[in-house]
Amino acid sequence: MATVTERLERVLEREAPAWGIRPVPPEHRRLSGFDFGVLWGDLSVGLLVLLTGALLVPSLGFPEALLAIVAGSFIGCVPLALVGLAGAHEGVPGMVLFRPVLGLRGSYLPSVLNVVQLIGWTGFEFWAMSLVANEMSSRLFHFSNYWLWLSVVAVVCTALALGGPILVVRQWLEKFGAWVIAAVAAYITVKVLATTDLDAIWRKPGLGSTSYPGHFWLAVDLVIAMPVSWLPLVADYNRFARKGVSSTAGTYFGYALGNIWFYALGALLVLGAGLSSASPGGLGRAIEALAGGAIVLLALLVGETDEAFADIYSSAVSSQNVQPRIPQRGAIVAVAAAGAGLAAWLGTRPTVAVGNYESFLLLLGSVFVPLFGVFVADYFILRRRGDVSVGSASPRGFNVRAIVAWVMGFLVFQWSVPTALPHWTSAMQTLFQTWLHLPFPLWNSAAGASIPAFVVALALHAVLMLPDRRRARRLSH
Repeated sequence: MATVTERLERVLEREAPAWGIRPVPPEHRRLSGFDFGVLWGDLSVGLLVLLTGALLVPSLGFPEALLAIVAGSFIGCVPLALVGLAGAHEGVPGMVLFRPVLGLRGSYLPSVLNVVQLIGWTGFEFWAMSLVANEMSSRLFHFSNYWLWLSVVAVVCTALALGGPILVVRQWLEKFGAWVIAAVAAYITVKVLATTDLDAIWRKPGLGSTSYPGHFWLAVDLVIAMPVSWLPLVADYNRFARKGVSSTAGTYFGYALGNIWFYALGALLVLGAGLSSASPGGLGRAIEALAGGAIVLLALLVGETDEAFADIYSSAVSSQNVQPRIPQRGAIVAVAAAGAGLAAWLGTRPTVAVGNYESFLLLLGSVFVPLFGVFVADYFILRRRGDVSVGSASPRGFNVRAIVAWVMGFLVFQWSVPTALPHWTSAMQTLFQTWLHLPFPLWNSAAGASIPAFVVALALHAVLMLPDRRRARRLSH
């Protein structure tokens, strides 16, 4: 009789072959539109999404925060779905899609940045889950040990990442994880709505919206940052799609609806519990007080594991775009260890971590929003769809024009809303106001940063690459 280990190994080989960055053969593209609705719906909800929604209030009133949530979710999910469609068509992960756009060596830059941001996300996920698990353990069993819970969280999430996307979607999310989190989220939502004075919350004005005219679009940027943070990853999973159109619809609506739900729920939790500021521990106590029972926190913890799985798995895949010889499973273990190290550091600085997290989100937006503006222009407008397979004839060096458009989009983002990092705002002010003699920030931040940065990067890349497109048309005729 086969041992449990042998059966597990057979399941892994059947469901989760380590494709690395090779195009996935058609016979292994098994996921349907429903599968992607479950996957991206589940990835759009979790503790960190609640935390991000909680950051919007009380600076904004709830009606204004809700409008920002809806607008940011629908806007941010458009590039998410488009890149997922490209991944489904080409059958390759996200960073490989950039080979025809940036050149082979040019694609190494977003790959490295993606690995760095995913290690950051892994650390934040481990940190949030460990804090909530420790809070739950302390209240239920009067036992508190952040480091023990961090170890448990890291082991579980690493095991899921080793399993791979098809195994996680089919065996974990669709049979257990997604339905647990949906049921618990519905229960929390009903309890919050039943125990909160919605009329008072709806009428209460925000504390910062009148004094800061760009505040609404800054909130939209914070909402957009969440789906944008998945842009470098989406093709890593959508390359397993049976059909591009259905996977795109599942990705868009699954993520948008879940994102709206949990952002709004996070805002309601803060307002309903009367919290002055958001933190994972504070939200955990609010959930327990309003919804009752630490078992609810346990279920939310279970639902959070898929986000960490995706961060770890995609970080390993992105590293293989730089060096295909890197063993995927070895990279998974290394990334998880780095994320655990970051979570250990954050665990000693819980009051600093929330501020760092907000700046981290906006910094991600400034890097990846214009990058995918360049990609959308290249792939969907100019239709420069070169061979993206490993060892192909893609440009070997750097596409300097694409990188220029990307950098200009990044600068426009920082011009509009500079990221709140030490000395960074003053450096941006010196660049734009003193050296370039431009008003700073752009339009007093009234348009936010994501939309101007995306539009500038997309338009500039389309203009710079137009001569190549015309030359290719002449040669084809």
